[in-house]
Formats: sequence, structure tokens, C-alpha cells
Amino acid sequence: MHILVTNDDGPPSQQSSPYVHSLVKTLQDAGHTVSVILPHVQRSWIGKAHFVGQLTKPTYFRPGALHEDDGTTHERPLLEGASGEEWVLVDGTPGTCAQLGLYHFFQERGPIDLVVSGPNYGRNSTSLFSLSSGTIGGAMEAATCRKKAIALSYAFYSRDHDPVLIAGASRQSVRIIEHLYNNWGEDVDLYSINVPMIQGVEDNKVMYTYVLQNYWSSGSPFQEIEADEEEKNPEEQEREIRHQQVELAGKTSNSGQARHKHKHFRWAPKFSDIHKSIEENPPGNDGWAIKEGYTSVTPLKANFMHASSSMEGELKLQKSVPHTAPSLLIHALIDYEDPYVQPLILSALQIHLSSSYTLISSISDLPAATSRLLLITSYESLPFNHIHTHPTTTVANAYVIRKALTRKHYLAFTLDSYLTKHPNSPLKQHIPATVSFELDYAEFLDDAILEAFELHESFARNEGKEPVAREWWILKPSMSDRGQGIRLFSTEDELQAVFEEWEAENPEGSEGDTEDEGMEVVSSDVASLAIMRSHLPDTENPPASVEEARTASSAADKTHGDGIITFQLRHFVAQPYIPPLLFPELGNRKFHIRAYILAVGALKVCVYKEMLALFAAVPYVRPGARPADLNDGGGEGHWVSEDTHIGGSAADKSEAEEDPQLDMRSHLTNTCLQDGTREGSVLRFWDLPATVPPPVPIVIPPSYAPTSTSTSTDWRTHVFSTICTSTASLFEAASTQPTTFQPLPNAFEVFGVDWMVDEKGEVWLLEVNAFPDFRQTGEELRDVVKGLWEGVVGIAVGDFFGVSERDGQHREQGRNRDERWGFRKVLDLDMGRG
Repeated sequence: MHILVTNDDGPPSQQSSPYVHSLVKTLQDAGHTVSVILPHVQRSWIGKAHFVGQLTKPTYFRPGALHEDDGTTHERPLLEGASGEEWVLVDGTPGTCAQLGLYHFFQERGPIDLVVSGPNYGRNSTSLFSLSSGTIGGAMEAATCRKKAIALSYAFYSRDHDPVLIAGASRQSVRIIEHLYNNWGEDVDLYSINVPMIQGVEDNKVMYTYVLQNYWSSGSPFQEIEADEEEKNPEEQEREIRHQQVELAGKTSNSGQARHKHKHFRWAPKFSDIHKSIEENPPGNDGWAIKEGYTSVTPLKANFMHASSSMEGELKLQKSVPHTAPSLLIHALIDYEDPYVQPLILSALQIHLSSSYTLISSISDLPAATSRLLLITSYESLPFNHIHTHPTTTVANAYVIRKALTRKHYLAFTLDSYLTKHPNSPLKQHIPATVSFELDYAEFLDDAILEAFELHESFARNEGKEPVAREWWILKPSMSDRGQGIRLFSTEDELQAVFEEWEAENPEGSEGDTEDEGMEVVSSDVASLAIMRSHLPDTENPPASVEEARTASSAADKTHGDGIITFQLRHFVAQPYIPPLLFPELGNRKFHIRAYILAVGALKVCVYKEMLALFAAVPYVRPGARPADLNDGGGEGHWVSEDTHIGGSAADKSEAEEDPQLDMRSHLTNTCLQDGTREGSVLRFWDLPATVPPPVPIVIPPSYAPTSTSTSTDWRTHVFSTICTSTASLFEAASTQPTTFQPLPNAFEVFGVDWMVDEKGEVWLLEVNAFPDFRQTGEELRDVVKGLWEGVVGIAVGDFFGVSERDGQHREQGRNRDERWGFRKVLDLDMGRG
């Protein structure tokens, strides 16, 4: 199309007209011919006016860089054949611009197909805005000339002009403009579009609306100010005050009084009237749509009336028209199913891929099976058959099989096998001893741990000792997520009691389900239902089966946003309890480190430097400590107990609710399990104190025996370096397990790897999480996750398709490809899968 663009905000300016350049460029990138004629200064609130009796003169504007105020204005146009873009500026109104653009400029470029007035710097919704809008006035003027016209406005919420938001609004606008032009209503003269400047606007609904009829309800929209108040200098003000004093001194009561008080007025509309009218009216109007985050499309006649067309409800847009060569266009299916992460991924795509991609909602939207495809969805939604059969054109955000890392008993086997063959690996110093066993029913515990010699030896050493003096162990269900089912124990009786507790909550038992061997192994038993019930809201009719509990848990997760993912239990691991590093200035709370690891292809591994520290909800209490022990350094703090406790039988649960020493809250650092506010529970790792305080005394099993201590002046640097080298060995170990770890050359995955730092500042691997819960990071540290996904897209997606637009910038800054966007590459293997 040949599109004429005008506005009422004038030429590009970060102060008064921040959007027009982006729209023009996006229209041009979409293949349209764009001619631009604008007022030479801002002409807002001027409606469809013309200056009668004024000689209108043009100047010529040559735009500079996008989002920069470096364009130049010239008295004369460029000579014919000269290179460079040039717009026309006139000392008139938006209506005048529309007339001159249609009939007096640009004829050599062919007939004008469509006039777009905008984007306005601010919304033009409801009648109080619309009747005075110069943006709508410009489109209305074109409509009176029987030209298709669209008034476009961006409803901003911040004056910080985010290029990502502006680009998203411009792409959304172009899609709507093209749709409306190709599907023009029969009795429509013009459309008024309002696009909200918010993250993810391209994914939100587009609604047909009507103009809300509203009125000024709180008086005049003009503010009175003293006449000449702003124009007078101090000497003039002083002279007038003295003059008034003289006049008042000689004035009689009935002489010299003016008929009107001389004063000035400033346009100061009370926008609260508009917001109030939107709240008081039913849905369907343009103001309501913007409030809901939707884009509004209002059909109008050229007489300020709503068109009588039957257009209403949601406007369904066709997929974006590519302006990249179709064979090179990336079709992105982004459905992460987490509102915290989804907009961050979309923002990263815009930063790195810009005009190289288009969003789709289903794989069926692909033009061809061989089209380039980016998949970032939940694991369950990934079309693995398509991924396998299109290894050079499709890249996905998860490996098919990676349980060698993500299932605790498989991880233990993976590491044991690797360290047997590589006894000098540095990873050996950072892996706690692990006992793995399977158990269906508590009565078979003796058989399950028959060959767990480390446990039996520890139990023997603990005989006759007070709980606080014992060696403690931590029990972890192998297939659990988010800290579920974790218990502490120091004797076989306590371990037995844990399983009896779970069995007591489901006395009738449950039949084992078949295992899904295709992707990740799952199983079920008595413990499954008990643990799943314990994380569901109280109800008179608790789930009677694992399947019912799974459904209830899924519903709770969707309803409350912080539900626990259900799992099934049979495999368990036990590890020595690691005495934690504590910082008095941070409340002596236990914490673990969350490191985000990016695995790409088969196989490159990168560590994200911006790690997190996740804290327990309450101050640390040594395992087995009782109130009397607290005065001897056993622990500090007061807190409310939950139904999880250290060992003990089911009958002891009531005691646990009264006795804080049986509570697990000082030991569990997974913030998913914390009620209420999580303020202070997540910190940047690099914001932790740089000095390691003296250790807290604790009895530890011989199997936990750190052979080295940090000698670095800053333990954080030592920890990060250790995590990098250990992560490299960790994934190298996984690469030796071809049946349980199968990285694909056209896949990548972000893992959340958790590490514990002991009292001496040494690092210990806890677990590896697939699809980590980014919401634990919270809003305050959202930029950490934002930066993470920018790096993920730049490295994994940009490198795969060869289109990352920021890669060259980083190379120019002297950064090598091993350290990009906050990531450090620690491993680069060729597993022969390319």
C-alpha cells in the first residue's frame, strides 16, 4: 500500500512525539510505501481545525536514528535523485497535513491508499478525548475526502520510552492496519485504534468497541492563574504591589471596581472524570478495553458518530505478514504457561530477532513443515516428533530425556559411575555421599536399606546420644519437586516413622500405576497420595486416589499461582546434613544458591553469572536442637510451625505444631513452601556479605568431609568459580549416560541447579531442576530473569538461526563468545549428534 502518515505531535521527539518514527519504519519494513507529512510543532487537542487566513509553508525533515532526536530540518527539499529519506513539515494542523498530503505532495509516488494519523502520544478514548483529538481530526479530514483513514493512539503508562514496548505497539498497529484495510466495514469512514503500551500487547485481545459518551463532572477543565503572573519579573511585581497600595489608600468604597477580575487560564483537564466514567459504565467501550490491556478498534463515521456496522466483540487478526524473506522467517511458538516469564521471553525475542520472526499460536500455522520454527513451551506441549524430523529448521527449549540430571536417584548413579572412572575429578569434592533406595511400604524399610552401610554405621554412632549431638541425614523423594517430602532423620526409628506417617494418611493404600518409560519415569505408592494431600488446601473430601490428587493439585496451581506440582514417590535418596553458612546480618537464615545453567545442543554448557540466594523463612535451628539448646548456640529465632517436622511418628504431629524445634521451616530454603510474603527470601548472590563468619558447631557424619576450604579473600568469587568447574564436570558426567541423557543438536534447556554453601564457604551440589520456577525470584529481582532470557535467546536461538542482532555489538566490545550476555561457557563437547 501507499500510506500517508500524519499526526498532531509533530516530528520525532523524545519529549513530545516519541512514536511516529517507529511506526513509519515498521510500515516500511512490512513492504509499504510510506509518505510522511506532519505539523512542524505539536498541535494536540486541536481537533479537525484549519487556520483561516494563514499562509501555510512547508519545511523538510530528514529523520535520524530511531529513538534519537538527531533529525534535521531544512528550508528546501532534497534534489531529485538524491539519496536519503525526507518528510514534509507544515506550519498547520493535522487536518491541513492530511489535505496537503493527499493533493499537493507525493503524487509522483502514486495514489494514496490509506491515511494513518498518529501514533498519538497518549490515548484517544471516550468522547472527552476524541472530540478534541488532533489525531482523530487528521483522520477525519481524510475521511471527508473519501479516503480510508485510521486514527492511531498509544496509551502509555510511563514516560520512560522503552524501545521494546514501542516496537511491540508498532508491530501490533501494522497488523491491525493491514487487517482493517483488507476487511473494511461497509459503512465505516474511519477507525480509531488505541494500543496500550504494555508488555505482551501483541498477545492480548483486540476488541471492537464504541466511543464511551462521558462528560466533565467536576467543573471546568481550565485552571485559573493570576494574570501575567508568569511574565512579570520581581521588579514589576514589586512596582505593581506598591501601585495597588496607593490605589487602595485613596479609594472610596464604591469607586474604581472592575467589572471582571483580570486573570489567565491554563488547560488542565481533570482526567479523574474520565477514569470515573469508565469505571461506572459496562464493558464494551474504548476506555474499558484499554483499562483491560486490550487494543480497541472503534469504527466511526465522518461526523463523530459510531458507524452502524455490526462489528463487535474480538477482532481476530491474521498472522503477521512477514517482511523477512519467507524462507528465512522464524516462526515462534511461545507459550511458556507462566505469566511471570512469558513477557520476558517475548521481550528477548524482540531484542535479538527484531524483524526476523513472527509469532504463531499453533504448529499448524506454519506455512510448510520445513519452515523455521522456534518452540518455547511447556515440556508436555512440545511436538517432539516434529523436532526429531526437522533437526535443521526447528529448535526447542527442552531435551527429550534428561533424567540423568533431574531425578535424584539417577543423578546419584550418574555421578557415582563418572567418579569411579574419574576419581581425580574436581567434582568429587563437591558431591555429598548419597544413599539410594526404593520403597513401596514402610514395613519393607529394613530390606530397602539393607546395603546402605553408611546409614547403618551412622545409626550405630548415634546410639545413646542426645538429638543435638547426633549425625543428621536428609531424606529426599527422588521425583519430588519444590522441596516436597523432605525430612530429617538421625536414627532408623525416625526414618521408619517418616514412612509410617505417610502410610497413616492413606491407610487403604493405592495400587501402583504403570511407569511412563517414554520420557520421564513416574510411579506411585502409598507415600504419593499422602504427600500430595499434604500440599493441597484442607477439604472435607480429600482426594481418594493419586489421579484425583494430581487433578486437585493442578487446579490449585492454576487458581492460586503458587501451587505445588504433583509427583509420585517410590525412589528416595538420603544424604548427610550439610552445616550451612550463616550470616548474622541476614538473620542467621539457612540459604542455598540457585544457578541457572543453559545447555545448548549436544553439547555446550553455560553458567549465568547472576545467581540467586534463596533463604529459609526463619532463623536457622540446628537439627535436633531443643529449647534448652538454644542458649548454647543451637539456634535462634521464633516461628510458627507447619505440619512438616523432623522425624517423629504421626502421633507426634500435634507436638510439632506446638514445639518449634520439630518444624522444618528453618531447614527448607525452597521459597515455594513459604506462606505469605517472600520479602527478603531471595537475594542476589553477589549482594551477600563478602566475608565468611565463624562456623556454627554441629556434628557431621564422616561421609561429609570437605577436603578443601576457600582461601579466596572473597568467598563469592571462589564459589562462582567452583560452580563453573563443577557444572562442566556434572554435564560431562551426564553425557556418559546415553540412555538417560540425550541432548539434541536442535534443542536447548535452562536448568536451575541448586548448591549448598557450608560453614567453611565450600560448595555442595543439591539437585538439578528442569523448568525451574522463575516466580521464586519475585518482582524486585525480575531483571535477573529478564537478563537470563535475553542471554538464552541470544546464545541458543540466535546462534542456531544465525540471526542474533546484538552479537556483533558484543564482539565489537571485545567480548569473546565464551562470555556473552552474562553467561560463561564452561563446557563444549561434541557428542556426535550433529
